[in-house]
Amino acid sequence: MRKLSFWGIGIVVLSAACNQHKIVTDASGVFESDEVIVSAEQSGKIILFPVQEGDTLGKGLKVGSIDMSNTVLQKQQVEATIGALRDKTTNPQPQRELVQRQLAVQESQLAQQLREKTRTENLLKADAATQKQLDDINSAIDQLQKQIAVSKQQIALDNSNIATQNRTVYSEQAPLEKSAAQIQDQIDKGQIINPIKGTVLTKYALQGEMTTMGKALYKIANLDTLILRAYVTGSQLTQVKLGQAVKVYSDEGADQYREYPGQVYWISDKSEFTPKTIQTRDERANLVYAVKIHVKNDGYLKLGMYGEVKF
Repeated sequence: MRKLSFWGIGIVVLSAACNQHKIVTDASGVFESDEVIVSAEQSGKIILFPVQEGDTLGKGLKVGSIDMSNTVLQKQQVEATIGALRDKTTNPQPQRELVQRQLAVQESQLAQQLREKTRTENLLKADAATQKQLDDINSAIDQLQKQIAVSKQQIALDNSNIATQNRTVYSEQAPLEKSAAQIQDQIDKGQIINPIKGTVLTKYALQGEMTTMGKALYKIANLDTLILRAYVTGSQLTQVKLGQAVKVYSDEGADQYREYPGQVYWISDKSEFTPKTIQTRDERANLVYAVKIHVKNDGYLKLGMYGEVKF
């Protein structure tokens, strides 16, 4: 009996020593992150895709490309059509300059005839010229004025006709330019651009493979800040609020824990059955509420690891 008592006392002491290292927490859960699956936005052959699992990628970084040579040729064809439209337009300047030179000659002749008319009128008063001479000059002046009016009308008419013709040609250009812009958008989507800063978790495609629009290429997540999804009972909800600072613990083994500061940023408004892999403070509780906590990662936290939280 004394021997049994001795071992019983030893077990109690050992148990008490172990319990000294255990941390009393309010809830437990699993570390996770917001994962983004990057998919192809075009169909074709992957001609560049050096991404590897574990790579850290920056936001907006070009990480690959899909062969879009046929689409590039389509854009070049549209651009060639736009260039041909410009060749169909008429430059009004040469025709306008020709008529304007004729107009200048006519105006110069009119000025000369007006001077001649004044001189002849003076001679006629002195009986040094005849009335017929004056009548001939007036007739010439009238003829030149009519010619000048016609020349001015011709300039206006040419400008109007050429402008109408060019507008008809250019009306075809706007739809073509929009078509070229749409094709360029398709070409741009052939470039694989990383959407967020993070670490590549899984790679689904390889360089040289054929891909289709919407097919997954790789999965990425920002591991700088992880999310601890913990579960609390209904009676614990009064201890939790949004923005609350909490303490998060990860198990390092041998009853050792690493402590992290955390902040509650989401509380579920619906209860759910307790997940089989999760323990709660009240083991009799069948329904629990999910709570998400942001935890800054120092590199030791990994996705899928268990964590515990103290409110």
